[in-house]
Amino acid sequence: MYMYKIVRHKACPAIRSNNFVYLKKQVDMSTAEIKLKIFREIDSFEERELNEFYGILSNFINSKRDLNDWDSLSTDQKEGILKAINQIDAGKGISHDKVISKFKKKYTNA
Repeated sequence: MYMYKIVRHKACPAIRSNNFVYLKKQVDMSTAEIKLKIFREIDSFEERELNEFYGILSNFINSKRDLNDWDSLSTDQKEGILKAINQIDAGKGISHDKVISKFKKKYTNA
């Protein structure tokens, strides 16, 4: 395994964060050493940094699951999702706020 140096990067254009952590490849390292290095870095995080890192890690893990989910969809399902995305991109969607407002008015006295 390669050793990765944990680096704090203050200005990452891909993330709207002031403190993004990424791993920079350095030298060979065992799995146990990598886990210990990551644990030590995470253990030093302040609450805000820890929450941010948890979100990044969750997104990473879920993106792998999402890819597997996509592969299990039928062609019709995939086409429907892509069509919906294109409609949203073209401004043909209805905002969350408008939908909530409509149903609050409709079911307020129900």
